Amino acid sequence: MDPDYAIQARLRRDEIPAGRTTPRPPAKRRWSLALVAIVAGAMFAIAAVQNTQRAPLVASERQELISRIKTAQGELDGQRTRVAELDAELDRLRTSAASGDSEAEARLAEITELGASVGTVAVTGPGVVVTVDDAPGSATDTSDQVLDLDLQILVNGLWESGAEAVAVNGHRISTLTAIRGAGQAITVDYTSLTPPYRVEAIGDPKTMPASFAQTSAGAWWNDLSRNRGMTFSMSGADELTLAADPGMVLRYASELR
Repeated sequence: MDPDYAIQARLRRDEIPAGRTTPRPPAKRRWSLALVAIVAGAMFAIAAVQNTQRAPLVASERQELISRIKTAQGELDGQRTRVAELDAELDRLRTSAASGDSEAEARLAEITELGASVGTVAVTGPGVVVTVDDAPGSATDTSDQVLDLDLQILVNGLWESGAEAVAVNGHRISTLTAIRGAGQAITVDYTSLTPPYRVEAIGDPKTMPASFAQTSAGAWWNDLSRNRGMTFSMSGADELTLAADPGMVLRYASELR
């Protein structure tokens, strides 16, 4: 037998005790495994202590959230009660007006007129329909897409042209309505819209197109149409129906003197 084989066989006999078929792990490796076990145990112990210490804080935060929710629910219940009271007042005014009460008739007419202006009631009448859209191929060039600013300018131009009520894609525009950009979408009262955008405005369909063309909004959209390729069309309508703004909630108001 080659001497090297004999040396290796003798070494293996010395390392493996009687009755064992596998070599014993070196002492250095055993110490490493023990150290890893100790570190893991310490980490678990620290995590357990931290969780125990944070438990009162978590419970306090949870209780605070519950309290805030209950407070908000109480405020909401109060507002619902106030809405019910106002609805009852309106019903009383309508009943009084129907019975010939001149004062009730005057107040009811004022409420109806103001409701149409601020968007709390649905309105019907003649007007114009404006349709705007992104330029063809604008998917790769955002500068040729309709932005929230473009819609804001369009709506303001319609108000300036004599519009009495305006809606964008069926959403009524009021003094509290927000037209904003959210990522790639335009939102009206936090509802995402998709092009093309249909803007309906109740007013005189004979005079509004010419009046709009003379406003800064008309010049703005003329530039977008000519130089950016965006779609813009305005047509008259004999009758439009604009729904009320369901999210209209007035929180603060003051009387102008």
